[in-house]
Amino acid sequence: MLDIRYMRKNNSEVKQRLENRGVNPETIDELLELDQKRRDLIQKVESLKAQRNEVSDKIAFAKRQKEDASEAILQMKQVGSDIKSLDNEQTLLDEQVREIAAHLPNMAASDVPVGPDESANVEQRKWAPEEYGSRPHALEEASWVKAHYEIGENLGILDFERGAKVSGARFLYYVGDGARLERAVYNFMLDEHRQEGYTEMITPIVVNDSAMFGTGQYPKFQDDAYRVEGLNQTYIPTAEVPLTNYYSGEELPSEDLPIKFTALSPSFRKEAGSAGKDTRGLIRLHQFNKVEMVKFTKAEDSYEELEKMTQDAENILQKLNLPYHVIVLSTGDMGFSAAKTYDIEVWMPQQNVYREISSVSNTEDFQARRMHITYRDADNKLQLVHTLNGSGLAVGRTVAAILENYQNEDGSVTIPEVLRPYLGGQEKLEPTPHH
Repeated sequence: MLDIRYMRKNNSEVKQRLENRGVNPETIDELLELDQKRRDLIQKVESLKAQRNEVSDKIAFAKRQKEDASEAILQMKQVGSDIKSLDNEQTLLDEQVREIAAHLPNMAASDVPVGPDESANVEQRKWAPEEYGSRPHALEEASWVKAHYEIGENLGILDFERGAKVSGARFLYYVGDGARLERAVYNFMLDEHRQEGYTEMITPIVVNDSAMFGTGQYPKFQDDAYRVEGLNQTYIPTAEVPLTNYYSGEELPSEDLPIKFTALSPSFRKEAGSAGKDTRGLIRLHQFNKVEMVKFTKAEDSYEELEKMTQDAENILQKLNLPYHVIVLSTGDMGFSAAKTYDIEVWMPQQNVYREISSVSNTEDFQARRMHITYRDADNKLQLVHTLNGSGLAVGRTVAAILENYQNEDGSVTIPEVLRPYLGGQEKLEPTPHH
């Protein structure tokens, strides 16, 4: 949620910054006009209430003097009914202001590239294992390279067919070594994040509507969510929702900041509007595991903490020896709540392309304003915390990247060294008989 006082004072700047994010400037005019009407009404109501107090004093005095108070009583009734109708008008205006404000995205930080979509994203850096030499990617010359879903099906560790039979398209079963590999990947991630000072959590996977509003998924993206019928509850699209809402409505001790959480959770997304994209494989599922990182920081520390959180996600890929690059998203490609976002994209040899595996965002005080999470600054003034979130990483996409980058010509897959302790020392995934 944006600060409406800031919008009043910096009207043209706000219009420009939100226009960069696809908001029509007329929407801001409409919002501020309604806000002005609402404030005028509040003043009117206040002066009528003062008048009512005055009249009631008159009535009391007249009664004590045994004088006729009927005129004052009529006046009192009129004032009371005026207040009531203005209150109703104000409630309506409050709702209209809230409705427009709730659909406005966050304003982008000043160093975010301005552009309509992903074409304006800017690459920050690339990373690949040293042994690749001058080649950016290990398998770019190999003619036998297969897609991760083919590898998984040939090894008998990913079963999309039975997933579709039981649940529908974009669901799957991990079988045998596939299930063990997925578990190894997320245990490795959680262990790394714990060493980086994150507190590990297991969160609810069903949240109420106010939690979805708090992180900015509602009201705008309600169609993308799996809702629990008949209840105002939703299956989480990411653990960011329960983790960030953990402190909703609370004042945090400033000496405890930054506070860092990590959690593995299933994530549920309808992926509305993604028909035909990545319909095969692990890239775009309706249910997938993700290890999430969330931070609560003081306002002045949040951008330094954004860089650290991005490093924490990159660390996982470097230890897995997976080539990747980091891009900063443009104003037209960023998520609704974000002020600045880095996407980390991992190399997928079969498609010869980088694919998103993590998104790390600073939302500044946008979510905290919706959730009322505060701390006291050095002057003991109440301030909104800044919240950050990032995937550390999307687990299925990491499995996909391992299968493609570590595949061998004979159809086997070498297990990355850091994962072997989690797999009882196993060094390779070999084809197993299909069930």
